[in-house]
Amino acid sequence: MLPAALRRWLRRPKRSDPRLLSQFFFADERVMQVVAEINGLNAELDPQQYLVLLNQLHLSQAHLLAILERIMEECIPTQRHSRDYLVKFPEELLVDNLGNHMLFAAECLLAGTFLEVEEADRAQLRPQARNLLCSLELVRTVLREQSLSQPGSYPESVRAVLIQFDRLFAEFELSYVSSLVAVKSPEEIYRQQEIIVLFCETVERALRLGYLTQEMIDGYEPLLMFTIPRLAIISGLLIYPEGPLSLERSPEQMSRVFSPFYNLLKKIRDLLRVLSVEELCLLERSLCAAESEDPRGPATPPAWEAAVPAVGSAAAWDLQEVPLTCPEQLAPPGVVNNLGIDQCWRPQCPGSSSGLDASLVAHCSELRSRYSSAEDMLHTLFVCISGVADQLQTNFASDLRSILKTVFKIVASQAEPLEGPSASQEDDGGPCAADAPRVANCPLCAEAAALRRAAGTRRLPEWVPDSTCSQCSACRSPFTLLRRRHHCRSCGKIFCARCSPHTAALPHSGHPRPVRVCSHCYTAHLAPTPRRGRTPSQTPAPRPQP
Repeated sequence: MLPAALRRWLRRPKRSDPRLLSQFFFADERVMQVVAEINGLNAELDPQQYLVLLNQLHLSQAHLLAILERIMEECIPTQRHSRDYLVKFPEELLVDNLGNHMLFAAECLLAGTFLEVEEADRAQLRPQARNLLCSLELVRTVLREQSLSQPGSYPESVRAVLIQFDRLFAEFELSYVSSLVAVKSPEEIYRQQEIIVLFCETVERALRLGYLTQEMIDGYEPLLMFTIPRLAIISGLLIYPEGPLSLERSPEQMSRVFSPFYNLLKKIRDLLRVLSVEELCLLERSLCAAESEDPRGPATPPAWEAAVPAVGSAAAWDLQEVPLTCPEQLAPPGVVNNLGIDQCWRPQCPGSSSGLDASLVAHCSELRSRYSSAEDMLHTLFVCISGVADQLQTNFASDLRSILKTVFKIVASQAEPLEGPSASQEDDGGPCAADAPRVANCPLCAEAAALRRAAGTRRLPEWVPDSTCSQCSACRSPFTLLRRRHHCRSCGKIFCARCSPHTAALPHSGHPRPVRVCSHCYTAHLAPTPRRGRTPSQTPAPRPQP
C-alpha cells in the first residue's frame, strides 16, 4: 500500500485546472508556505524581510478568501447568511479587503495584541474570534481533502462547514465593526432612505423644470453635489412637507443629517411660503448656479430675465390660474401648480381678491416687511439654504456621499438595449432565444455556431473581476447590498440573480454538474438538450469517480 504522502502527491491537482477547488488548493498551499517562512525567520535580525513576508501573507490570504467567496457562491448560493447589516456601516468601511481585515482582527484578539477596542468589547469578541478561526481551519482542511479526491463536486459535509463558516464570519463582522464605530439603527436607516427618496423626487422635478439636464447627471457633474441638497431643502419644506424634513415632528424624530438645523429650517420654510411662483423659480435657478451668483447680484444670466416675469407684478401673486402640469401623486393633497407646489400652503399678497384668512395675509405682509426689497429677501434665503446644504458636506460627508451615490444610480440613464437579432438567435430561431436578455460584447456570440458544432473544443471564458463591474451585464441594474454579483460560468461575465437564474452542466469548461449560467448563454449558447432540461426519471445516474 502506498504511503499517504505519496497518495496525496499523485492526486495533487494541476495548476492549469480551472476548477475552484483546485485553485483553492494552491492558494492555501501558498498561505502555508508564507506562514512557514515567517515562523522560521528571526524578525529582530532581519526586520526588512519580516515586513516583506507579512505583506506576502496579507496578499495570499486575500487571494484565498476571494476564492473561498467564489466557492460559497457556487456551492451554497441560496444558503448564505444575510449581509443586510452592511447598510448600517459607514461607507468608508465597505472596502474590498474588509474580509481580510476581519480575520487579521480575529487573530490579534486571540493573541492579546489588539488595542483598537475597549477591554469589555475584547472580552466579548474573543469567543467569536476563536470560533471563526477554528471554523476557517476546518474549512481549509475539508476543502483541501476534497480538492485531492473530487475537485468538481461539493458533498454535504463540505456544504455544512461552509454554511457554518459563513454564519460565524457574518456574526463576528457585525460585532467587531459595532465595537469600533457607531452603526446606524434601523430607524436611522429608514430616515436615510426617506432622504434618498426626497433627493430623487427633487432631481426629477429639477429635470422637468429645466433646472438640471440629464447630461449633467450622467456625467456626474461636480456642481450637483451642492445643487441637489440645496434644491432638496426647498422640496422638503414646500412640496413634500410630510417627508424627512417635516418640521411638525421634534428634532429627535428627524434624521441626524438635518436635525441640527431644525430652527433654521423653520425660518427658511416661513420665508419660502411667502414667495411668489416667479420668486421661487428665480431662487431655485440661482441655487443651481455657482455659489457667487445669488439673486441679488447683477450676475443673473439674461436668459432668466426673459423666462421669469418681473417680480412684484400683480399677476405674480395670483396662483389660482396656474395650469396643472405636475402629477398629483408627487405632492400632498391639494391643487398643484406647474412648479409642483400645493397652492393651499401659499398665502397671496395683501390686496388680493381671494378670500384668504386675514391673519395669514397679515403674517405674509409682516414677513416681507422685514426686508427692504424682494431681492434682499431672496438673497437671505439663498445664503441660508446654501449654508445648510454646504454644511452637510462638512458635518455629514459620509452620509451625504452615500445618499448622493444612491441617487445617481437611480436617476442616471440606463443603457439602451442592443437592436437587431444576434447571430445565435438567428441560428436557433426559437422563442427562448428571442426572449433572452441581450449582452453587449458577449465573447461567445461572434463564434456561436462554430462553438455549438464543436462544444468540446470551446475555450475557457475570461473571468471578469468583481471590482471592474458595477452593474449587471444584461439589464444594467447597479449592484447594491441586496442585488449581488453572480458570475456566469459559460461566458465569465457578471449578472444579477434575475438575469442568471439557470443552471446547466458545462463539461467543456470543467463543470460536469449544473452550475449557474446567465439567461443569454442558457438560451443562445448551450446545446438544446441541457437547455430543455430533463425530468428526474430521464436524468442518467452520475458515473462513479475512480
